[in-house]
Amino acid sequence: MEYLWQKSEDIEALLYELVSWNSLSGSQGEIDFPHKLKDKLMALDYFSTQDDKIRLFDAGKNCNALTALYKNDETKDTVVLISHFDTVGVDEYGQLSHLAFDPVNLTAAFETRKDLLTEDTKVDLETGDFVFGRGVMDMKPGLALHMHILEQAIKEEWPINICLVTVPDEEVASAGMLRAVPGLVQIKDEYDLNIRLFLNGEPSFTQEPLDNNHYIYSGSIGKIMPAALFYGIPTHAGEPLNGITAHFLSSYLNKEMEFTNRFQETYDGETTPLPICLQSNDLKENYDVQTSHHAYSLYNVFTMNQTARDVMGTFKEIAEDAMHQCRTDYLKIAETNGIEPFTCIRIMEYHEVLEYFIDKYSLEEANQVIEAVLNQGVSDQRKTTVLIADRLMEHCQELAPATVLMFAPPYMPAVNSSDDDLVQKLIAVTKETFKENFNYEVTNKHYFNGISDLSYVNYQADDDGWEVFVNNAPLWGETYKIPFKDMQILNAPVMNIGPFGKDAHKMTERLHKANAFEMMPQVLKTVIRSI
Repeated sequence: MEYLWQKSEDIEALLYELVSWNSLSGSQGEIDFPHKLKDKLMALDYFSTQDDKIRLFDAGKNCNALTALYKNDETKDTVVLISHFDTVGVDEYGQLSHLAFDPVNLTAAFETRKDLLTEDTKVDLETGDFVFGRGVMDMKPGLALHMHILEQAIKEEWPINICLVTVPDEEVASAGMLRAVPGLVQIKDEYDLNIRLFLNGEPSFTQEPLDNNHYIYSGSIGKIMPAALFYGIPTHAGEPLNGITAHFLSSYLNKEMEFTNRFQETYDGETTPLPICLQSNDLKENYDVQTSHHAYSLYNVFTMNQTARDVMGTFKEIAEDAMHQCRTDYLKIAETNGIEPFTCIRIMEYHEVLEYFIDKYSLEEANQVIEAVLNQGVSDQRKTTVLIADRLMEHCQELAPATVLMFAPPYMPAVNSSDDDLVQKLIAVTKETFKENFNYEVTNKHYFNGISDLSYVNYQADDDGWEVFVNNAPLWGETYKIPFKDMQILNAPVMNIGPFGKDAHKMTERLHKANAFEMMPQVLKTVIRSI
């Protein structure tokens, strides 16, 4: 019986081939990757006679998610293996960027360019235990290991169904997984599958610098992006007190949002990172001496248990506090300069602005405004989000000065299966397999801190907090949508068991070879077979 990806050296060679398929987010390589992968999988006799069990799902921009199903007719029980194949850019490699997707030669090149490396990286390089390259850790080894498992299940006729899912765009907005979810529901219904577990293969992420612990995860941290449009009153720069600038408004909310602990959550010793402002920009297109009356800010908020409703509630409280301070300071300025101040600084949610516009004009005209923004062809969904709110405010300037609160993509709900009986069993199996076979310790964490597509496969059926997101996301139903109802249908426990590596998204991204190619195959097999 011929095997393709069962020996450790075969898995290693497979990984290097997958890495060589340059699949940067937004590139032609990302478009081509699933088609190359399908051809690769067709080398397995199982799929050469049942090619309908490999499917591509349109993820937009000519990209596709891929699923490959091994179906054992004796059981409904199924494990879904999740990975992504897109990678971040390679600019930081500089003169070595041409080797970023060539792990063997890049690793050799670092031997002669140790001046580029930190001290701990030099130590890892000199051991010979690590291989370097873009995607060699995050996360093409996860896909290579899943292909190994899929082949093994087929050849040995495992008494469980295996569905491999690999997606594009994870590094940007999760468009691949958002499209794969309805596809999984379709496959689940078509083959009457009972999904027991979603198993992601993201690598172990450090909890702090120089952390050498190997983590497995029973959940994934959530991420949501509150955004604010600051709409002031324009004036000539020579007469500044005749208006109020968007930057004056934004400075107060930015100060209150950066590093605030008001969103912070803790679960069993794990704590969410503090929020930061990811972007704060002017919407004024050209330079002139008119003051800027419209600007926006995007904030990164991590979650564990909070829903979009919870986040918006806190966001609005912070905005009210910030604008109260803004108005207090503004009134002092007005008094000092002897001017009549503007009456108030409104804080409004996006849906309130939209409803105000519809009452003033009509639903049809609101749709025309939104459509005009979408037709501008702005590629960044976050910029399009705030532009929609901005154009609506252009027709309702009597509301200014105002701070309009909304949500921008992406939204990744937190998921935690730590209390699930099966997951607790599998955590114990994972630790035991590593320890008994390799005398190697791993630590379980409740939340994967690198953000993952597991966010979209386990949404609690009794939670409607997402409706606040829908009502306050200007792009909802246009170019962005989350399949919440399909996520509720899937709703199976999650785990993330991936190889040990370091420095994801950095020039020194690297993978521990023995861990990935010798330990992980045994661990994954034992975990899945124990189900």
